[in-house]
Amino acid sequence: MEKVTNSDLKSSVDGGVIDVYGEDSATIEHNITPWSLSVSSGYSLLRDPRYNKGLAFTEKERETHYLRGLLPPVVLDQKLQEKRLMSNIRQYQFPLQKYMALTELQERNERLFYKLLIDNVEELLPIVYTPTVGEACQKFGSIFRRPQGLFISLKDKGKILDVLKNWPERNIQVIVVTDGERILGLGDLGCQGMGIPVGKLALYSALGGVRPSACLPVTIDVGTNNEKLLNDEFYIGLRQKRATGQEYSELLNEFMSAVKQNYGEKVLIQFEDFANHNAFELLAKYRDTHLVFNDDIQGTASVVLAGLVSAQKLTNSPLAENTFLFLGAGEAGTGIAELIALYISKQMNGSVEESRKKIWLVDSKGLIVNSRKDSLQAFKKPWAHEHEPVKDLLGAIKAIKPTVLIGSSGVGRSFTKEVIEAMSSINERPLIMALSNPTTQSECTAEEAYTWSKGRAIFASGSPFDPVEYEGNVFVSTQANNAYIFPGFGLGLVISGAIRVHDDMLLAAAEALAGQVSEENYEKGMIYPSFSAIRKISAHIAANVATKAYELGLAGRLPRPKDIVKCAESSMYSPTYRLYR
Repeated sequence: MEKVTNSDLKSSVDGGVIDVYGEDSATIEHNITPWSLSVSSGYSLLRDPRYNKGLAFTEKERETHYLRGLLPPVVLDQKLQEKRLMSNIRQYQFPLQKYMALTELQERNERLFYKLLIDNVEELLPIVYTPTVGEACQKFGSIFRRPQGLFISLKDKGKILDVLKNWPERNIQVIVVTDGERILGLGDLGCQGMGIPVGKLALYSALGGVRPSACLPVTIDVGTNNEKLLNDEFYIGLRQKRATGQEYSELLNEFMSAVKQNYGEKVLIQFEDFANHNAFELLAKYRDTHLVFNDDIQGTASVVLAGLVSAQKLTNSPLAENTFLFLGAGEAGTGIAELIALYISKQMNGSVEESRKKIWLVDSKGLIVNSRKDSLQAFKKPWAHEHEPVKDLLGAIKAIKPTVLIGSSGVGRSFTKEVIEAMSSINERPLIMALSNPTTQSECTAEEAYTWSKGRAIFASGSPFDPVEYEGNVFVSTQANNAYIFPGFGLGLVISGAIRVHDDMLLAAAEALAGQVSEENYEKGMIYPSFSAIRKISAHIAANVATKAYELGLAGRLPRPKDIVKCAESSMYSPTYRLYR
């Protein structure tokens, strides 16, 4: 190829520069080279989301980094930028519009995005995560603008290590991965489930302080059984039915091996929104060889346990004296039940098997009892107790007489007026947790729980609800949101250099969260702390988890810090703008 020199770059007739590399003159059949600049200065600096500060570049920075003329003359500080953006976002009518505006900001100015999210977390959390992220996943093909994260499909079998090496960052600490088969309560969304890993990792950075550059969202595309998506011309994934069995297992195994080979032993792999049959199997298969965590099973369990522990102050009843009834016996339901049993067994110095007897589960076929054991999936069998068959939830309440009712069914409005009234007739302060999300899938609303219980219910939900006024009293329900747990949990694993996740770490995280509930929170009927203090909460959770990792001999970062809370706080990513030389 002939060498191109500066003297060759002659002006064209139109006043431009001759098309040396053929981008403009090539026909669509010709290949071209995607040339780009690698130095972050001038125009390229404004297009680099990690370093771009928009109008906040100082006069000196504009001079040094060749930005003069590329920006209007005004210099705005980050606080004023934040004020302007929040004003713009609040003008959008629909949550999905706000989601898209925030996504665009994240792709344009990373630090401003995280500053916005941290400072306005209670307002923006429902936008960047549930419930809005569910709608975003459903419409992902239509709103898709720019890829975030890695898409690994069946086409990449045998080449997954090479795909991982295509990601520009090498020091990855947290991976959130989904196969899109069970997105929230919305079902199989295939490749469009990428919105979940992206949203989760945004919270890892904003709430837990894990550096954005150390986070990697991954979607594993093995097809979809969603006919609507398969027939959608804008669908971005493989147009085939889901792979199962050996083909699926081999792809996942290659991915897990490649991650360990490329990023090492201490990278946290969080499984997200896998279908029940795969979720339990993957967690069991890899928990002894990799640092793995399933937020749907373990994260949900830890945050619910924290609510139950803190609610003891309102019910005046130790956890071990309660009877629990679940509607839903999938990942979330059985995961929560198992952690409750483990917690009670440790409190009472008894066996987990004995503690399970206080916990009952209802699935789509009714109460899980011994007579159904032969037909039950393996993860349901420990919850089959001796009792006559009961076909529905209301019948189970009347038979079991639970003090705590927990919904993880994904079936909206299944806590009917009769169900809430039955719980209220048995208990002075019935504890009701409607955990399914998004909002349309919630077992009941806050207003229904408080109204039907005549203001006596202690209520928490998976999706956010506004405060409820009943007979002159204002009840503030709290969201049993996994975002309370997983960001701090992940930070604790990172700062301790943990190599495995142990169930005792989940208990430690739950106890740390429960310990952050204030008297002011209790007075409002809340069993979780205010989300506005989430960074402080995450630091305490991280410290508890890291402490447990050191106690169990699973920490790889030595020596152990003298003040682990301070270590966690100092390790947190700060989105405040940095000055450039």
